[in-house]
Amino acid sequence: MAAHRKPRPAPLGRPAARTAATLALASAATATLFEGSGHADPTGPRRTPAQVRTEVDRLYQEAEAATERYNGAKERADAARVSYDRLRDEAARRTERLNTARQSLGAVAAAQYRSGGLDPALQLALTADPDDYLERAALAQKAGDRQAAAVTAVRREIAGLAQLRAESADRLTALRGHEAELRRQKATVLDKLAAARRLLARLTAEERARYEAAVAARATPATAGTSGTAAGGGAAARADRSSGARGTGAGSGATPASASAPATGRASAALSFARAQLGKPYVWGATGPSAYDCSGLTQAAWRAAGVSLPRTTYTQINAGRRVSRSELAPGDLVFFYSGISHVGLYIGGGQMIHAPRPGAPVRIAPIDEMPFAGATRIA
Repeated sequence: MAAHRKPRPAPLGRPAARTAATLALASAATATLFEGSGHADPTGPRRTPAQVRTEVDRLYQEAEAATERYNGAKERADAARVSYDRLRDEAARRTERLNTARQSLGAVAAAQYRSGGLDPALQLALTADPDDYLERAALAQKAGDRQAAAVTAVRREIAGLAQLRAESADRLTALRGHEAELRRQKATVLDKLAAARRLLARLTAEERARYEAAVAARATPATAGTSGTAAGGGAAARADRSSGARGTGAGSGATPASASAPATGRASAALSFARAQLGKPYVWGATGPSAYDCSGLTQAAWRAAGVSLPRTTYTQINAGRRVSRSELAPGDLVFFYSGISHVGLYIGGGQMIHAPRPGAPVRIAPIDEMPFAGATRIA
């Protein structure tokens, strides 16, 4: 019987050994697949450096649009909070006045109770000095009139207090809504910025250096001229246009007729402030003095010139008189993208000072760097 048994297959070994072998094969396959390609991108195939730049630019632009929505939500939340606090303070003051009036009425009522509340005719009949009684009765009538006025005042305070409390509840509801919007926009900004960082992390050191050089090449050095026109600005703008760098907005390439006119008055003061901020970092939601986002910089610059601007790009564009691209003069606000999500301060020669995005400090750059959307003259 033993001679007819089939031979047993060779043992495969322990489960741990099989698992190790499987992982080794998988690791070898992975190493072969991604050899020399850097970190794997969990969201899809590896992009070329040019594709990374395009995608990062898109993410930064979307993050900036979300930043401006965040700025608007914060402005509304701050206003709602101030209004809510004011209503609460007023309600506290009215409550104090109501309590004082109630105490006064309570004292009068107690005095009446102690006097027995006798009928006036009976008091006149029992008094030994009618003249004295009539005099006291006249005083009592005046006191009664004051008491009636006090009662009316108490009723008015009660009604006003109820209205204030209803308004406070409405303000609190609005405040919570704005705060929720604030949290949503903050999450969107952080998500976009994190995605951009992940993409950049996939570049090799050499690719990252080329990417940073390409980004830096878009800007004129911070030491450019200090008058209304940046030194070399026109040449930089022409070079940027000739290379096709994002100058796809309406009117792109048109040279403002007033490009060489120096800034004067408040515009000069705004530009002087903006130039002093060159090199400071971009931080989303920041309004200075150590960091800025795009609308925070323009708001701070014009505040230094004595003009109060709204907080966001999409409200700043309506803060002055609209001007065409060909009419641009130093000090004008220049806006970009169809959603009006970026703003800079025009300095002449086709150049602007702006806070570009995270990793790119406040600097001078050509207005052809982004799709042009409009311009506004503040003063």
